[in-house]
Amino acid sequence: MKFPGQLVFGLDIGTRSIVGTVGYRVGEKFYVVTQSIREHATRSMLDGQIHDIYKVGETITEVKNELEERIGRTLKDVCIAAAGRVLRTVTVRVDTELEGDREVNGEDIYALDSLGVEKAYEEFLESNDTDMKFYCVGYSVVRYYMNGYQMGNLEGHKAKTIGEDLIATFLPEDVVDGLYKAVGVAGLEVVNLTLEPIAAIQVAIPEMYRMLNIALVDVGAGTSDISVTKDGSIIAYGMIPIAGDSLTEVVAKHCLVDFATAEHIKREAGVKERIEYKDIMGLSQTISAAEIGEVTADVISDMTGRVADKIRELNGDKSVSAVFVVGGGGMLPGYTDALAEKLGIQKERVAVRGEEVMQNIEFLETDARKDSLMVTPIGICLSFYEQSNNFIFVYFNDQRIKIYDNNKVAVVDAAMQAEFPNDGLFPKRGKELNYVVNGKPRITRGSLGEAAVITVNGNEADIYTAVHANDQIRVKESTAGEPAQLDINQLPEFGATMRVEVNDKKVDLPKFASVNGELQSGYYSIKENDSIEILGYYTVRQIAEFMDVIINQDMNIYVNNKLADMDTKVYENFSVIWTMETLQLSDRDKYESGMAESFADLPEDDGSYQKSEPQAAHTDEIQGQTAYGGGPAEPEDDSELPQSAGTVRGAETDHRDGDYERADGTTDKTAEDGQAPGGAQSAQPVGGNAPSAPQDGDTIYVTVNGQQIRLSGKKEYVFVDVFEYIDFDLSKPQGSGIVTRLNGRDAQYMENIHGGDEIEIYWRH
Repeated sequence: MKFPGQLVFGLDIGTRSIVGTVGYRVGEKFYVVTQSIREHATRSMLDGQIHDIYKVGETITEVKNELEERIGRTLKDVCIAAAGRVLRTVTVRVDTELEGDREVNGEDIYALDSLGVEKAYEEFLESNDTDMKFYCVGYSVVRYYMNGYQMGNLEGHKAKTIGEDLIATFLPEDVVDGLYKAVGVAGLEVVNLTLEPIAAIQVAIPEMYRMLNIALVDVGAGTSDISVTKDGSIIAYGMIPIAGDSLTEVVAKHCLVDFATAEHIKREAGVKERIEYKDIMGLSQTISAAEIGEVTADVISDMTGRVADKIRELNGDKSVSAVFVVGGGGMLPGYTDALAEKLGIQKERVAVRGEEVMQNIEFLETDARKDSLMVTPIGICLSFYEQSNNFIFVYFNDQRIKIYDNNKVAVVDAAMQAEFPNDGLFPKRGKELNYVVNGKPRITRGSLGEAAVITVNGNEADIYTAVHANDQIRVKESTAGEPAQLDINQLPEFGATMRVEVNDKKVDLPKFASVNGELQSGYYSIKENDSIEILGYYTVRQIAEFMDVIINQDMNIYVNNKLADMDTKVYENFSVIWTMETLQLSDRDKYESGMAESFADLPEDDGSYQKSEPQAAHTDEIQGQTAYGGGPAEPEDDSELPQSAGTVRGAETDHRDGDYERADGTTDKTAEDGQAPGGAQSAQPVGGNAPSAPQDGDTIYVTVNGQQIRLSGKKEYVFVDVFEYIDFDLSKPQGSGIVTRLNGRDAQYMENIHGGDEIEIYWRH
């Protein structure tokens, strides 16, 4: 069969019966093609809640099969409505700012609605005092705002800000889940879910009547659902868990019959004066409609009283102007009169509504049912058009979801709608490592894991791949990478080795570090919150241990030609000597080594100051790796600087106009060629002018930065000895490093020098 419009299949899954409706809309009219009604064979539903999913599913299947046979096509998509058992509503106000003053489109309105629902859900969670998880089953916009002013419809208007008052309705997840599973048993998929009072009001109270303060009561078998209109909008929803079944139970007890027979007696009482039936003993009985009215009077009074109280609560503690009653339970004689009395309004203003409110409904079957029982089923179909415009349905990991179609829907939009975790789409980093190096906090990140594996309809895709209606999207969540791992030797501060000279041999020492106060090698794996200090020195004791040498306690230890001990710190390029001999030291060496309290205590230099050939202690071949590791060789402050032969606490120089300023404030004129290259701080001679020619014996003369200086007291001299005779302050660096040159080439600290050598010493810039 062909139809001029898209067929919509709506199911009203009620407590007593299931009503299926198939129709289509053309313009403002909705055409009902066919309907099917099936009552539950057992009480598989109570108070709007499905108790036996498979029994209800079987009844839905019967309705579906009958409708398919009539229309000649398969039905797969279905619209349903949830009853308001344990219904919760939240009203919120939301506003949003647009990018500039521009025209409002459908996507803006959808985004505003989504913002409102999200805010309502957050407020609901704050007030939810139960352990149940709730699901948003519908919402209604009470009114829109444009630039702060109330507006009926925002679309097409230019605005800077838009807002809305919105009512969101929530039901327990188990209620909604039961509905979905029951229709699934029948091979159907839900394309639209709404609330029963929202559906009923689509038909019973047209928009032109919503300016009035009217209540709609849908009296079903298990629940009585209520909605209230005012000023052109639906302003509230509510529910009480009592309806037609409560009346049926009273009749069953009075007439001594089963529930199905009591339901038949109750319905017949609305259209007949006397009703015949058989009780459980098999005896034929007769009862009048008036007697049924008397039996149910107390229940009707209680039910209508509770409905009236709920209406006042939803309407600001006051009665409404009129009430429309729909649903089978409201057709019982005496119901509308009792409700009018409880509300304190005229009896004529509380009425059952059926065919008279279906002005825009056209029934294509001649024998179609058009009473109040059909209002909600038709309204469920109409809700599809009201809430499904510009929406598409896709499958995300087998979950069917509804997305607003803005012609640029991507996988990431579907993931968000399906509440897929955002970090599940992108590679996750492993746990980071936090530690401290030389007092400064540092973080090393973990490695990245694998990205999410995404397919659309079986084809490889990414988060930006476009999706369309009914696409199958599958996302395998991304994985986390390995936790951060770092060894000390991977730190940029950590150098490979430091070189020192031990008994005239070059020795490369692996650097080491202190971790939480304990020495660790470069292969130490850094742990969370470790405090690491990179060390740039060895003690004499550590050098001996590394070289596997035992130093006799009677030996003399010298570091940079100064008396030292086992705990003296040795830095890069320092010299170390341990020997049984006593070295002949210069006056300054003796003074700084503590051998003399002052220069006055030393004997006069008669030119015979000799240096004995050192007899080095036995040194085994250096092999293997040390147990220590470490980093760069810069002392923390001046107190850690070793008093080496090259350290002179003297004056800073100022080469302007050739003046040289000493620490005591006096100045000497220096030749311009005495300045170090580039104007750097130069080494200057100490103790007056040197003779113009070298002398024989143990005294030699060398030229340092253009000035001659006299060296005496030793049989042989090495480059580092020069620092004893010049003012060159190593404790106050003037550049990135020291340049040492001998006769025009780079010099080593420990190489021999001779009379007449040309020496340059200056800071590198």
